[in-house]
Amino acid sequence: MSSNANDVVIVGFARTAFDKFGGTCREIPSSQLAEWTIRELMKRTGLKSEQVNDVNVGMTMLLEAGTQTDVIARQALLRAGLKPETISMTLDRACCSSTSALQQSMKNIQVGEAELSIAIGVDNMSRTPLYMPTKNRWEGSRMGNVALIDMLIELGIPGFGVLAVDAGEVAVEYGITREMQDGWAIRSHQLYCAARDKGYMDDEIFAVEIPQGKKKPSLVFDKDASPRLDVSIEAMSKLPTIYGSPTVTPGNAPGLSTGAAGVVVTTRKKAAELGLEPLATVLKVVSHAIEPRGIAVVPAPTIQKGLKETGLSLDDIKAIEINEAFAAMPLVSTKALGEGDPVKVEKIRAITNMDGGAIALGHPVGASGLRITMHLMQILKRMGGGYGVAAICGGLAQGDAVILKVD
Repeated sequence: MSSNANDVVIVGFARTAFDKFGGTCREIPSSQLAEWTIRELMKRTGLKSEQVNDVNVGMTMLLEAGTQTDVIARQALLRAGLKPETISMTLDRACCSSTSALQQSMKNIQVGEAELSIAIGVDNMSRTPLYMPTKNRWEGSRMGNVALIDMLIELGIPGFGVLAVDAGEVAVEYGITREMQDGWAIRSHQLYCAARDKGYMDDEIFAVEIPQGKKKPSLVFDKDASPRLDVSIEAMSKLPTIYGSPTVTPGNAPGLSTGAAGVVVTTRKKAAELGLEPLATVLKVVSHAIEPRGIAVVPAPTIQKGLKETGLSLDDIKAIEINEAFAAMPLVSTKALGEGDPVKVEKIRAITNMDGGAIALGHPVGASGLRITMHLMQILKRMGGGYGVAAICGGLAQGDAVILKVD
């Protein structure tokens, strides 16, 4: 697939380290995490404020956005020093939000509404507030104490079900056992820790300083907080399943997390004008959706859709990232991609999440799509270039897939 001047290319990428629930970053608003990421992207690319045309921010925990009066993208770009005329959008497509932000940036460039765009994904799940439904005020006593609701409990969607239950049940239907999911979780931690020790995450993560009060020095946060080397199948097997899921446990699912990730995109022609190196060509960002219960399998048809629209096949793909919302997702999706053929499935799994995934390092839901996208770029670079795909599922069985080429 030959390159041309109008290709959309990534010219900069950065992310915070991903923090665990209630960790070092628990009080940092998502707008500030996004602001820091924009500042880092500007620093890494050497761009000036007037050269950025728009900023698209994806996030999922909209109650947390509400504590900041919403318009997170607009707040972040202004505080990062971009010009007031910069156009922005904050969007929610569940865990697909950050890749959908990239998709929006790409579309704006392709239709001529922007020459250079920043896409960000962010969430601080630790700041998700408890809330009081309006009916507690008007359907009961007009005044008095009421019970609050925690939207982080079960992470379900009223009328549709609990995500862990849906994923676990679909996994069973695909012949993916609890033991297989526990094994994949251990693989995630082991591969991540090996990759980290080799410095494979160093180019992604930038350090942030977290204030600790007037009389205390700031804490420097620059390492993903969740990966562990001391996981074992024996310990995993003793964990109870959650929320009535047949297979999903706290061990084969990622924790609630905090973090931000971002990329800068432009055309190949504009990159040359600005003296910026194209790090990857974004061939396509495709979106897909299926029956709401099928969240564990939706990455597979989304990848297939992306391959079809780019004229590629699975044989052309050197590396795959499938976000580990639960271990069920990569296991079910790779089985679907391999059409149940054990040889094909194992071949696909061997190139999937080669440096571990969200089970090890965390899943700040609005940011994970761009995290796997930038890491896919790094893997392809290590492999000498080629095609890759990063896919992520979102609530009610939405899917996004980013098809990349690294020269």
